[in-house]
Amino acid sequence: TLHNTSATTPTAMSEITKTALVTGANKGIGKEVVRQLATRGYKVFLAARDEARGQKAVEELHAAGLKDVHFLSLDVTSDESVKHAAETLATKIQALDVLVNNAGISASGWKGPLQESVAEMQATYEVNLFGVVRVTQAFVELLKKSKAGRIVNVGSGLGSLTLTTDPAGPYYNYNSIAYFSSKSALNAVTVGFAKALAEFKIKVNTADPGYTATDLNHNNGPQTVDVGAKSTVFLATLPDDGPTASYYDKDGVLPW
Repeated sequence: TLHNTSATTPTAMSEITKTALVTGANKGIGKEVVRQLATRGYKVFLAARDEARGQKAVEELHAAGLKDVHFLSLDVTSDESVKHAAETLATKIQALDVLVNNAGISASGWKGPLQESVAEMQATYEVNLFGVVRVTQAFVELLKKSKAGRIVNVGSGLGSLTLTTDPAGPYYNYNSIAYFSSKSALNAVTVGFAKALAEFKIKVNTADPGYTATDLNHNNGPQTVDVGAKSTVFLATLPDDGPTASYYDKDGVLPW
């Protein structure tokens, strides 16, 4: 199980408040990541494309005592929306310490490889892959201004070629291509950004939440969102000697 002793309490962070942005955060794991980071004293920007749902999530967190959570309108599939969000955030904070690319979909549901359409694959990639690239590139200047930037791409164990091809493993009997391959490609994107941003001391990693009950799987996952958020929060709050270009679930390192 992951234990991050570097986690900073709100009291210790009173001098300089760290900042975080979480995409697709109006519900599920994204909202829970916002909650956990805010509980640790971060100023968190809860990003979502649906303003009403996003504002409702912010209000719920405020009601729970987490007042330093703020809504940011952001559609990861839109160049214009992402550009505007980055410009807006730059007027509110001097540096971005954490970017969590959480937004994700499965446009084809869980059809088999012979049933999924190219259009469904494209829609899935637009959020799960191109959205991550679009957002990361747009916010990278704010991340460079952090003394210890962290980018966490929320992936899936289903993106591991090693795990999905192991006949004895839990993923072998699941077979779909749009979602699975988008998460495999995301791992490659993680490595690429990690190498490109190493000189700026920005760590980039992929988090696998595990099979968590969310709308994505019709709430069939056995894990609760507080457990599902653990690997993401761990990677978002890494110490200076923490890993980069790595792939983690709540129990540790995963094989690519």
